Amino acid sequence: MAETANAIQPIIDIQNVSVGYDETDVLSNIQLALNPGSFTFITGKSGAGKTTLLSMLYLIKKPSKGILRVFGQNVNFSNRDTLALMRQRIGVVFQDFRLLEHLTVYDNIALPLRVCGMNEKEIYQRVVELLHWVELHKSIYKPCSTLSGGEKQRVAIARAVINKPDILYADEPTGSVDMEIAVKLMRLFVELNKVGTTVVIATHNEQLTSSFNFQRIELKDGTANLYPALQHI
Repeated sequence: MAETANAIQPIIDIQNVSVGYDETDVLSNIQLALNPGSFTFITGKSGAGKTTLLSMLYLIKKPSKGILRVFGQNVNFSNRDTLALMRQRIGVVFQDFRLLEHLTVYDNIALPLRVCGMNEKEIYQRVVELLHWVELHKSIYKPCSTLSGGEKQRVAIARAVINKPDILYADEPTGSVDMEIAVKLMRLFVELNKVGTTVVIATHNEQLTSSFNFQRIELKDGTANLYPALQHI
């Protein structure tokens, strides 16, 4: 009898999880599993819990009930040092950018590599390569305070991916830009996904989710349902 191939282990495994604030659950009894290398949208109306779910997934908030496993580890029983090591494998694009406005584009993107102790020569090579990728190489030494919203968003994305994360989370990454720029940003995420990064994007932009055919988690009335990408024949 031939041996069967090992099943793919989820990179994110959510089992009967509830999460919320001040003893009030925003999301209840969530059960989801995302595979390595997947691309997933999180959708739902404003207040449905997209940001709450993301804050749990990028390990800022622990579940109030249930089990969350990331990289196969049970987050509920992980100590501070273990969580810190896990976060090094995760990139996050925040809705409000969270850039250091007084620093240059270069210094903002280089920051995660400097924290890790990488030498400046390698940092420079990585940052310049990534700036060409996001079409900001001509703005390398501009202070972030002088950039447009779309440019700041691309800096935030570059900073999130400079460490080549295993998982990338993005909270409304196209919310402050027009549709043309939004599509360009989405293509950056798609290219990153093609090289193996698991991508999870929270968005309310229905035009965007319909333009890019990926699986989708819909949040509604405190619940979450996972819908597969449409299969084209």
